Amino acid sequence: MSLSPEAHKTLAGITTATITTVLLKKGLRNVWMRGARPLRPGLPRLVGPAFTLRFVPAREDLATPESWSSPISTRTAIEAMPEGCIAVVDAMGITDAGIFGDILCARMVKRGVTALVTDGVVRDVEGVLGTNLPVWCDGYAAPPSVAGLTFVGWGEPIGCGGVAVFPNDIVVADQDGCVLIPQAMLDHVLNEGVEQERMEAWIVNEVNNGAVLPGLYPMNAETKARYAASKK
Repeated sequence: MSLSPEAHKTLAGITTATITTVLLKKGLRNVWMRGARPLRPGLPRLVGPAFTLRFVPAREDLATPESWSSPISTRTAIEAMPEGCIAVVDAMGITDAGIFGDILCARMVKRGVTALVTDGVVRDVEGVLGTNLPVWCDGYAAPPSVAGLTFVGWGEPIGCGGVAVFPNDIVVADQDGCVLIPQAMLDHVLNEGVEQERMEAWIVNEVNNGAVLPGLYPMNAETKARYAASKK
């Protein structure tokens, strides 16, 4: 799935906080990926379809340095990443083995990958930062992935930070973290997210002008009427 330029531009203007509110109103409560925080402060809001990768617990006969040359390896998976995707990696929340280092991240940059998102950690952090690949993760650690994890595949449903992620679901990442938009909910978020941002901006302006919160946030009937009039 590829996002249209219009959809991409619209989502880039909607905060992850707003997206969680819009999805909550439709009954989706579990869309924010726990542990996936921006590795570098000040990263811009980024949007892209999910390219999924999955690790399982380390098993000594499989989690070896030799496995890095296997047909099923993170190296091979990176060569399958399409331009513009966001790589979403299920690392089971393991924080003492880095899933990717500077070399792999540098290759992702060359392939045009938008960002890396994981509930695990990276290694070679100075080198990773030097690649300028935007990364949302749970920190960094020196040991390689095989010290605690076994890579088993890509392009399949995963769990990242407690959230179910299917290939080509839409990921939006900003300073508040990473949020998943199911494919079936994309049009709803595009439509309602813009209105939610507009409404909240109006409310903030009212607060700055001295308005009290009861009846304003959430809006009562009178406030709704004033807001509707402001849009004419």
